[in-house]
Amino acid sequence: MQHLTLAFIALALSCCYSQPTAEEAVVKTFLERYFSTWSAQDMEGYAGCFHEQARITFVTKQGQVESNGLTDFIHGQKMAHQTAANPMKEVPLSIKIELHPPVAQAAVTWRLSKPGAADETGMDFFTLAKTSDGWRIMSLVFYND
Repeated sequence: MQHLTLAFIALALSCCYSQPTAEEAVVKTFLERYFSTWSAQDMEGYAGCFHEQARITFVTKQGQVESNGLTDFIHGQKMAHQTAANPMKEVPLSIKIELHPPVAQAAVTWRLSKPGAADETGMDFFTLAKTSDGWRIMSLVFYND
């Protein structure tokens, strides 16, 4: 009887906590690369995460919306690194992925460390498209707490 109870519990848990698919793992690896290239100040690698027609939108704490195309956004990120007193590092804290090939959506909480300043946290909301070159960011909407 105990074996049946344990088997039932294992079956019930497997229904609720499914393992990520292979493609979800690929998307997660892609998103981790997005953060690692930015933190390494590899702006070429970072820019390569985006589709050339991507839109990037920042929502301020007051609810104002600032939207950029890829060229302006990447330039702003380069300038942020160049003018920072110390190297910055951004890491994902949690990643939730919804996969609907050829599109995926992901919500990522992150922490930005700026030596000499308080850490910042926030959220990134990605819409990705699977292209012939792999997954690329079509839209990024983000805010910081």
